[in-house]
Amino acid sequence: MTLNLCVLTPNRIVWDSEVKEIILSTNSGQIGVLPNHAPIATAVDIGILRIRLNDQWLTMALMGGFARIGGGG
Repeated sequence: MTLNLCVLTPNRIVWDSEVKEIILSTNSGQIGVLPNHAPIATAVDIGILRIRLNDQWLTMALMGGFARIGGGG
């Protein structure tokens, strides 16, 4: 199973593809998101976004913003 991750800036789409898992920093700590995660909206803190593609982890710097996680299924 996968989930669609779309990372946007005011100028462009930075990332838009299917991933296995993400881990991001929020105001209240880190959260991990897997497919079929419960819907939430949260502020994103300055930190690292970790993206899992199959057996490979990628990282991306985040400078704040917000995340909207929709319910899968």
